[in-house]
Amino acid sequence: MIDRAGLAEFLRRRRESLQPEDVGLPRGQRRRTTGLRREEVALLCHISTDYYSRLERERGPHPSEQMIASIAQGLHLSLDERDHLFRLAGHNPPTRGAISEHISPGLLRILDRLADTPAEVVTELGETLRQTPLGVALTGDLTRYTGPARSIGYRWFTDPACRALYHPDDHALHSRVFASGLRTVVTLRGPGSWAAHLQNLLLDRSEEFRAVWQEHEIGVRHDTVKRFVHPEIGELELTCQALLDPVQSHRLLVYTAVPGTESHEKLQLLSVIGAPDLMAAAPPGHHDC
Repeated sequence: MIDRAGLAEFLRRRRESLQPEDVGLPRGQRRRTTGLRREEVALLCHISTDYYSRLERERGPHPSEQMIASIAQGLHLSLDERDHLFRLAGHNPPTRGAISEHISPGLLRILDRLADTPAEVVTELGETLRQTPLGVALTGDLTRYTGPARSIGYRWFTDPACRALYHPDDHALHSRVFASGLRTVVTLRGPGSWAAHLQNLLLDRSEEFRAVWQEHEIGVRHDTVKRFVHPEIGELELTCQALLDPVQSHRLLVYTAVPGTESHEKLQLLSVIGAPDLMAAAPPGHHDC
């Protein structure tokens, strides 16, 4: 049973406790609102201002679980706050742990401050949950995938177009890294896990994956420097740093270039060019990675 009064009050309190800079939004001039405006929350939650406003006024339809999850993420709620919001809306809270897609407020606050840097939050299976604008400009929008294709490891072995963004000399290492990483997660999560399902799909669909999987490699990692091949500005050498959220098994990946190098200049150019139209250049049925 939905608690409309409790839901409305909780949303108002959380909205009023946040400032634009807390969620990566510009403050602007002549701001008089205490906390965020309703239209700003709606933007963060990917819903209409009218829909959100009705929730705060104890009106409107019963929000779905997907809608509540989007609001919880947009308001940068902690796991406890997220679970409380779900219960107020009359839903059981989602499962916590490895399969959770709720990004912690701490990681979000860091990500929000990296507007001039390619960065992304990924799951332990390489599913991109959120990217910075420059991250989208570098690799395309990786959050739009559904099903098994959400995992970069799955796309690597099943979609040839995925590899176009990475230097050909590094492809063999990428294959070993993705197979090794998946084996680690399968062992950790067990035979009934989503990781095990991806393993079975890849064994059935990729001859290369079967060959690499038979090597039983564990702990294979990428080099600190990754080489990307962008369709408009060419090759970039970027250093990848990772920040782990051990509770959610999420990683924040940040890509930087050494100042004064050609890659640094290209990264600055990329911030002006914006996201490439990778879909237009891909063969039918293939997508960017």
